[in-house]
Amino acid sequence: MISFNQIPASLRVPGAYVEFDSSRANGGLPALANRVLIIGQKLGAGTGAALVPTRLFSTAQADELFGKASVLARCHRAFRIGDASSECWAIALADPGAGTAATGTITVTGPATAAGTIALMIAGQAVPVGVASAATANTVATAIAAAINGMATLPVTAAAEAAVVTLTAKHKGTVGNDIDVRHSFFQGEALPGGIALAIVAMAGGAGDADHDALWDAIADGAYRTIILAHHSAAVLDSVEDELESRWGPTRMLESFCWTAHRGDLAALAAFGETRNCPLVSTIGTGLSPTPPWEWAGNYGAIGGYQSAIDPARPLQTLRLDAVRPPAENARFAWADREALLRSGIATFTVDAGGNVQIERTVTSYRENAYGEEDTSYLDAETPLTLSYLRVSWRGRVLGKYPRHKLANDGTRYSAGQAIVTPIVLRAEAVAWFLELEEAGLVEDVEQFKADLIVERDAGDPNRVNMLLPPNLVNQLRVLGAQVQFRS
Repeated sequence: MISFNQIPASLRVPGAYVEFDSSRANGGLPALANRVLIIGQKLGAGTGAALVPTRLFSTAQADELFGKASVLARCHRAFRIGDASSECWAIALADPGAGTAATGTITVTGPATAAGTIALMIAGQAVPVGVASAATANTVATAIAAAINGMATLPVTAAAEAAVVTLTAKHKGTVGNDIDVRHSFFQGEALPGGIALAIVAMAGGAGDADHDALWDAIADGAYRTIILAHHSAAVLDSVEDELESRWGPTRMLESFCWTAHRGDLAALAAFGETRNCPLVSTIGTGLSPTPPWEWAGNYGAIGGYQSAIDPARPLQTLRLDAVRPPAENARFAWADREALLRSGIATFTVDAGGNVQIERTVTSYRENAYGEEDTSYLDAETPLTLSYLRVSWRGRVLGKYPRHKLANDGTRYSAGQAIVTPIVLRAEAVAWFLELEEAGLVEDVEQFKADLIVERDAGDPNRVNMLLPPNLVNQLRVLGAQVQFRS
């Protein structure tokens, strides 16, 4: 007797009645939808409201909604350089009301003994300033301020008084402390003769936007990739708590966060050792001219897009085209990167052409609940693969057995009945594993079958309990070889 979904068994009106059942329509493993959420501060000039999830279709739209120089708009711009196609949303945070803006100074010494161009760089953006021969320090300072204020995408404003240019972050809060100011970054660049610049780094920014309020704003919105544009310890505490909640077995919202942190080796290692979450990967930018929110946008773009194609494939060697590397004498050496990876900070390398390449996407997870070293979630590929396994298994079971009855193994029922038994679910699990194996996500089917457990719950006859024991594939990270030569 066939289990019809819509056609009743007691029909008396003659006719040929046909219904449709889609439970077998979708075969194979599902494709991942990489829905992205970017979280960051907006400027007051932006027309968009804070704490309202907004879908973004262009960088021009982000500039209008959040302000051209805002953390959020610049993060989105860097994101689109790495991922031009994924569905992207943003939620804006207002600057902290009681916060203060970071400041810095550029003190000019002159006069110029030759005409030339100051190759100024602020937040990774080139700010060329022309200098005439014999120009005084005051004149050059005024020109620098005018050049800065003439670029709407810069995160600072400038004011010149005598020979000193004072820079003020457009955002309030600690975010402004990460704005890099320098000159003559590229090979061959130099100050015009007679001109010297003394730069005092941006500092003094205080306060962070309230991130706790945003979780109610996004509720259970399904965002696979979350990009955190700027963070402090308090902000990351909030983000990690929400991610752990999303990851749990009741909400099952497969979100993973990509972010970035600026600092030298000591600062990054110290920061990394204060974190411990398997759902966050923080790349250490070093002393790059590019601000960390643009690193976060580009890093999250590559990580989210590529892992949606294959969550188990390592991201090493993929380029981050929206960021600049640190100066050559400030790049991390091998031993530095080893230390960062052990501190839960993801690393990068720089190729011969000056391109930034992802080296290893570790998570910040380092220790278990007892404080012992634990490498079970060392790499981002592990939680990303596990998320895919959960999505594919749930989709398979809920799609094929949406309204089935449950019976014991050996129950005699006619073909076409919407009944499932533990042995049928066991076979389904093995078939699922074999498809995952063919996709290169798991290995060792014999171990899976030996350890697989499927049983009816002893206290609830409507429930089946399963132990699914997949062995995840790993990534080729290290190859060791000994050259045993003969002479």
